[in-house]
Amino acid sequence: MLRLHTETACRCAGALALRRMDLDPDQGLVRIREKGETLRWQPISLDLAAHLVDHAGHRGAVAPADQLLRYRDGRPLTSRRYDHLWKRIGDRLPWVAAQGISTHWLRHTTLTWVERNFGYGIARAYAGHTDKTGPATTTYIKADLQAVATALAALTGQPHPLATSLEDLGIRT
Repeated sequence: MLRLHTETACRCAGALALRRMDLDPDQGLVRIREKGETLRWQPISLDLAAHLVDHAGHRGAVAPADQLLRYRDGRPLTSRRYDHLWKRIGDRLPWVAAQGISTHWLRHTTLTWVERNFGYGIARAYAGHTDKTGPATTTYIKADLQAVATALAALTGQPHPLATSLEDLGIRT
């Protein structure tokens, strides 16, 4: 769960809405449905894609419409799992509780990193933000899936099949 949120910057509801059919492990993509009925394909590392496929198979998500994230006993996860997870982590690592680390914090941190390293347009696309609100100039600031995949490759240090080579962009890894 932590890696999914770190790589995708998706919201809790987006992760809980994932179904088996929302994974494209060959292309390193996951289809995320979030607030405002937004729907987007988000790049993920091939490593995470393989782990999600494995998780689904071991936890009983075999039909295409089955919810992807599940408890060990096969029941689909709920938002209560997130609450419990952050409480447990905070109990073991007091600095997590003291700093208010949460799933939203992971989203914010990932998107800040993407914006600082790749620009506002790519951060907007990475976040799944639409052109419906905000200043008029946001209509013209767009990024494609390839740009988001390139940012992900830099974030994870792993190549992505849709990414532009970081060397081609002058970025050393």
